Amino acid sequence: MRSSSTFVRWQSGKDTGQSPMFGEVIQPYLHIAVLLKVLEPTTSSQSSLEAVWWLDLELTNEPSENSASATIDTPAGLIPSDSSLGKVLAQHFDSAREISGEGDKPQSSISVFSVIFGKVSGYAARSDFLEYRFQGAEEVRYATSFLKPSTSVLGASPEQLSIGDSAEAITDLLQKSIGVVVSHVTTESHNVDRLRKNLDKEFLKRLSVPFILPEPARQSRVFWVQGRADIESSQQFYHAAQALGITIVVLDQDGHWLQDNCGPYSHLREAFIPVSVDGDDGLAQRIVEAVKSYPHKVDGIVTISDVRLPFVARACEILGLPTSPSAAYFLAGDKGATRKLEDRAANEKDGIVLEAAADLETVLSQLRDSIQYPLIVKPCTGWNSDCVAKVCDQDELYAAVRRASTRHADSPNKSTKVVIEPYIDGPEVDANFIMLDGEVLFCDISDDFPSLGDLKDGEMTSAAANFMETLMDVPTALPVDEQQVLKDGLTRSISRLGFQSGIFHCEARVRNSRAQYRQDADGIVDLHAPDRGGSEKRPSCYLHEVNARSPGYINCVAALLAYGIDYYAVRLLLSLGDHESYRVRVLSQPFLGNKPQYTLGVVVLPPTRAGIMASTDAISDFLDANPALRTSVVHHQILRKRGEFVEGPDSSELLAVGYIIVASREGRRECLQLAKRIRDSFDYRLVED
Repeated sequence: MRSSSTFVRWQSGKDTGQSPMFGEVIQPYLHIAVLLKVLEPTTSSQSSLEAVWWLDLELTNEPSENSASATIDTPAGLIPSDSSLGKVLAQHFDSAREISGEGDKPQSSISVFSVIFGKVSGYAARSDFLEYRFQGAEEVRYATSFLKPSTSVLGASPEQLSIGDSAEAITDLLQKSIGVVVSHVTTESHNVDRLRKNLDKEFLKRLSVPFILPEPARQSRVFWVQGRADIESSQQFYHAAQALGITIVVLDQDGHWLQDNCGPYSHLREAFIPVSVDGDDGLAQRIVEAVKSYPHKVDGIVTISDVRLPFVARACEILGLPTSPSAAYFLAGDKGATRKLEDRAANEKDGIVLEAAADLETVLSQLRDSIQYPLIVKPCTGWNSDCVAKVCDQDELYAAVRRASTRHADSPNKSTKVVIEPYIDGPEVDANFIMLDGEVLFCDISDDFPSLGDLKDGEMTSAAANFMETLMDVPTALPVDEQQVLKDGLTRSISRLGFQSGIFHCEARVRNSRAQYRQDADGIVDLHAPDRGGSEKRPSCYLHEVNARSPGYINCVAALLAYGIDYYAVRLLLSLGDHESYRVRVLSQPFLGNKPQYTLGVVVLPPTRAGIMASTDAISDFLDANPALRTSVVHHQILRKRGEFVEGPDSSELLAVGYIIVASREGRRECLQLAKRIRDSFDYRLVED
């Protein structure tokens, strides 16, 4: 390396009616070319990354006379304003002007543009890999990919670069860049060396994945059955499809928000096919007919709707498309059948399955002396803990069985079956799995905090004791050995159902756990696990249900933010069969060490009053009124919008007003404090107010 410095010059262009080249600067406070100092490449992290390396360009927003002097004294090359990097620079300075608030002069600040290069030629596993893996990175303002799904990566070696090379040579090298990560500090106490050391750690954590593949992905088309309620609850799925190069065709009811070919989101799909997607026995054939009549080849079919999963699988079997067995989906969707499988594997009888409420009398006459309360009663078909009840005596048992048996008696997929099982008072978890050919590629376990139904007997009436979620915390605080018990036990449960590959959202409890929830003097409820003693019973996994799909939308967002794992992207690839197995493996790799980048809390906002919602987005209103909380909120989703009816707290419908995800880099306690502040203070306006 030579010791002299190299500077690269950039000027933003203006529309002259000609091809954009190196036009005059359009920002009023930038009257000269911008200088980007090429920094000595770091070696500590770069050498250990298989896929990429990066070149740091330092930019300092100083008064124009300083830069003018530098322009005279240093060699300069030009970055075209219409290049990918040039467009990022233009965006950066537009943002800087808005942030500065000074109109004609930005704050004194330092920015580092980390320009990314592939070490080898090939194709990215998904075109926006840089963007979604850098979400939430400390001191990173944004990351931008220059790739499109079909764009090839031109490999470039770090050895091609020598500091002191001509600016023209460096500019030629920049044409091979695949993206840029922009970092920005505004306080004088921050220096470039410290910033770059932190960035090195972030790059190592996020990009230790061989995401540049030797061959381009096949062009594929997937039918998406039930396109979800709105863009807020589905945009991650559609963005994943675009980045993977997968064309989407949506099947849903007539009048769906994606049906209009001129609508604001019509670009997210190739076509919309209006068809009944009711979960009845005819759904599989309706899907088959839609595929056969479509003018282009269809490579896969996907849904994430529990009731529709087996019918989509059956349609795939008829059409010869990749799928897990429809029989496995039918088993997973039947909580009674699942309970029987679990009992058989454990060689014990924990559960009772009733075909109808009338069967309860006979069962009680046979088992009356052996029944121990409290018990859990739930329909064999269902979701969101709907109609799940904890009962403490025979009268409550009869009432709960009648409610559960009638819950889906008149639905398209009629069922009167009921499951009765023991109430397990151990900690509840949500566990998500990515499996391929029987191998667990990724598993994340989060704590599902106590619901009203978990209160001790006598603290809550049975009618109000529902199991609506309150808070989910990522990652779990369970002892490591109990986490392994859950992972092993749930993997076996998934396999027993007949699955070898897929994404699975499991709900379970730890029986005989050492950990218990306790409330401290500050009102913070959390898990506490004493050191292992010598006489405790062995912990075991008690399965509630296996959902053969990705978790709910808010939890998919949480996994993406915490671990860099996009369940929707992996599910799309799994629908295309074995030829996408390599991409599945690549995109199932979390951040380095399988550690989340921060502690996340998914706060569930329950309805507190019934009426017509007055706010378009009650959560945004709440955050506007509480700016100190906003900095810790990384995502939110509103479910009840203006004009929609909000069910009250006494309703049998377990429908949240929305969700807020809070994040803490300090740790779990701060995360729980933030969650408590939100739950204690959140409110919404009703038209009736």
